Amino acid sequence: MPILSPSSFHARPAAARDPLPRPARLAAALALGLAWLPGVALSAPQDAAAGAESATATDLDAVLVVAQRASRVSNGATNLDLAIKDTPQSISVVSAEQMRQFGADSVNDALRLATGVRVDEWETNRTSYSARGFDILNTQVDGVGLPNSWGVATGAFDAFGYEKVEVIRGANGLLTGVGNAAGTINYVRKRPTNERQGVAGLGIGSWSTLRAQVDYSTPFTGDGTWAGRVVAAHEEGDTHLQANHNRRDFLYGVVDGQVGENGTLAFGWSYQRAKSEGIMWGALAFTNDDGTQREWDTDATTTQDWTYWNTTNHTAFAEYTHQLGPDWQLKLAYNARRSTGDEKMFYAYLGDRDGDLVADGLDPATGLGLVGYPWGGIDEQTSHLGSATVSGRFLMFGRDQQVMLGASLARSETDGWEQGVPDFTHPAWGALPPFPYASDAIPEPVWSAPTLYSVLDQRLGRAFGAARIAFTDRLTAIAGFNYARYRRSGRYYLNNFDQTTSHTSPYGGLTFDFSDRVLGYASYSDIYQPQDQVDEDNRYLDASKGENYEVGVKAEWLDRRLLTTLAVFKADQAGLATPTGLYNEVGSAIYVPMDVRSKGVEIEAVGRLGDNLDLVFGYTALKLDGLQGDETYSWVPRRSANLLLSGRLPSWPEWSLGLGGRWQSVISNVEASGFTVRQDSYAVLNAFVAWDFHPDATLRLNLENISDEKYINTLRYSGYYGAPAHYTLSLDWRF
Repeated sequence: MPILSPSSFHARPAAARDPLPRPARLAAALALGLAWLPGVALSAPQDAAAGAESATATDLDAVLVVAQRASRVSNGATNLDLAIKDTPQSISVVSAEQMRQFGADSVNDALRLATGVRVDEWETNRTSYSARGFDILNTQVDGVGLPNSWGVATGAFDAFGYEKVEVIRGANGLLTGVGNAAGTINYVRKRPTNERQGVAGLGIGSWSTLRAQVDYSTPFTGDGTWAGRVVAAHEEGDTHLQANHNRRDFLYGVVDGQVGENGTLAFGWSYQRAKSEGIMWGALAFTNDDGTQREWDTDATTTQDWTYWNTTNHTAFAEYTHQLGPDWQLKLAYNARRSTGDEKMFYAYLGDRDGDLVADGLDPATGLGLVGYPWGGIDEQTSHLGSATVSGRFLMFGRDQQVMLGASLARSETDGWEQGVPDFTHPAWGALPPFPYASDAIPEPVWSAPTLYSVLDQRLGRAFGAARIAFTDRLTAIAGFNYARYRRSGRYYLNNFDQTTSHTSPYGGLTFDFSDRVLGYASYSDIYQPQDQVDEDNRYLDASKGENYEVGVKAEWLDRRLLTTLAVFKADQAGLATPTGLYNEVGSAIYVPMDVRSKGVEIEAVGRLGDNLDLVFGYTALKLDGLQGDETYSWVPRRSANLLLSGRLPSWPEWSLGLGGRWQSVISNVEASGFTVRQDSYAVLNAFVAWDFHPDATLRLNLENISDEKYINTLRYSGYYGAPAHYTLSLDWRF
């Protein structure tokens, strides 16, 4: 029988519904590491860290690195110095303060706060992100990254090391070199501050969850030209799912300083070790063999006690910036990453009880119908990227203009080993007991020795450029290009492959200031996305190609305290990989190319409504058309909204509180049985209350899902129930 990896491109029984074949998952892992293309943050200029706007920065602004810390400038969607309001695309920012207020300790929690982003946790340890109907395949750290391939994040990444998370919605071929119509996620690392400052936190929560964290930054020299920062976090506890226990340890350190009169250097390293026990590979089955939909308790799981999935990630980076003159600078950057994983998995899927080679639903009377499948694996991936950019300003038409040119080289290598279960008579194989069964119902099998079955080598070279030309005081054009050459080679079992593709992507945008507070814009971006899915002959599908258009209006209100964006978008993607539900001779899911069109409207309002009330509101309405018409990608909600309200009580300023929520319309999908699973529209509401009982101390209570809404968290591939009502009580002490 073929063997299937949970984290990689692998074989699986035809009745199983695993969406990610092995090379695809390896490419996903690669993508996360190799995914480093030049660029920087996407947001408007802002302080590098809370509290850094001090007199120290002003006093030392003649010192290059200190002035840079005090006022970091974003390079936006184009690698040019643009504020969010002046960028001709939709951009959202989740700040460290918002993450702190609403208890977003993981990247998944942080992205749930962003407008237009859907977080699909379809297994306990694998997550997909999407926007505007498509998976987000481009992930960056400090503006550098390679496309995230399948868009799958393995494990829960800690968010405490990030100053903010930025999301640019829509195609962004200029930043990433390759891209689709969903968007780009950029994680902005914390950097040293100009003054010594620190915070330590301790939290307890539902399901015996404990979290401890510390963040400390200090200058090393009297003039502040060299400084460092260290961030650490530990979290451990159970979840609402039976037998599921998680532990995460995170450490990050960074140093930056001035080299000579015109150079600045920054270098850092981060480490995360995540251990998960009682994990779900695949998820729940929801249909009976008569077509009716089943309902389970919110803690339902198919796992067994002996399952686990452990991951370790090391990242290192160095950046050198040299001022070539008052208007020009050179930036050199190097990033490296090493990721390892090991896992023992148990997959429960709908089997074929009547011998017609088609999966059946569950027997509603007995709960029988699931079939078991064990698998173990080890994977290792290393990746490197070097980049160089030159940017500057010049005068033309009597106005200040901007230009940027750059190049980068990246390489990633991934090896995968599998551990099978040769004893096919073991209880982990074949028909399972009636569901729901106990988490100790099936003993752990005896595993074979690891064998190398997959080798993947990926390389990406880029050359890119952009210019911002102001024709008048009101009319500005942005134009750019990106040339990318992508190669992947390796072996999957006995199948060798070596493929090379290249493409040049243009980008263009126009902005027009109707007034000093209202800006209209239009933008175009080319779509070009290499794909890791295979056809029936196990050959990679050709790259998906297309075009993305966006037209919008950005306006400032209430003395520029509130920014609103209204965007209308349309994206055409040709040859997008779409699952058929079938499997080829080596057990890989078979995909076919499909043309898909997404179009819709997005609204966002971000800022301050008064002296004591902050607002984030977003709404997305979209339409998807493909081979299935309006039912194309039915797991994507056609309407969604998000809200964050937070503020302080005017009469008791030591008290702050907030309300957050997200809502989505109905979704559905078809299980292996051929029957449809449906999740009606629902809303999840969260709240917090915080008390500054001391000038340097804050006690905060976070309440999640306060209405105790019961819902299936996603139907993207598979799904399980979202967490019921729960709480976290935390204490932060600033020093």
